[in-house]
Amino acid sequence: MYIVNSVVTVPEEKAEEVINIYRNRSRLVDNAVGFLSFQLLQNQKKPSELTVHLEWDSRENYLKWARSDEYKKIHELEKKYPDQELASIIPRVTQYKVVAK
Repeated sequence: MYIVNSVVTVPEEKAEEVINIYRNRSRLVDNAVGFLSFQLLQNQKKPSELTVHLEWDSRENYLKWARSDEYKKIHELEKKYPDQELASIIPRVTQYKVVAK
C-alpha cells in the first residue's frame, strides 16, 4: 500500500469552507486504477491544519494518477478558485510506503 498526504494550513475562519469544498469534491480520483480511499483530516489541536489522506494499492498507480488528465483537471480547477488566498496555498506533500500492518 502507498499513502500520500497533502497538508495545508488555511486561515482559521476559512477552515469550514475548505472542508465543505472537499465534502463536495469531484470524486474523479475514486475511479482511478489502484485508488483505495480518501479522507480529509482536521488537526484537533490546530483546526486550521487539514490533511488530504489518499491510500493507493501501489506507488506506480499513484504516479499514473498524478500524471493523468483527470489529475490535471482537478488541480486546474483549484487554481481558478474564486478565493485567491485559498488558491495560493501550497500543500506540504509526503508519501509513504506501508511496510507493516
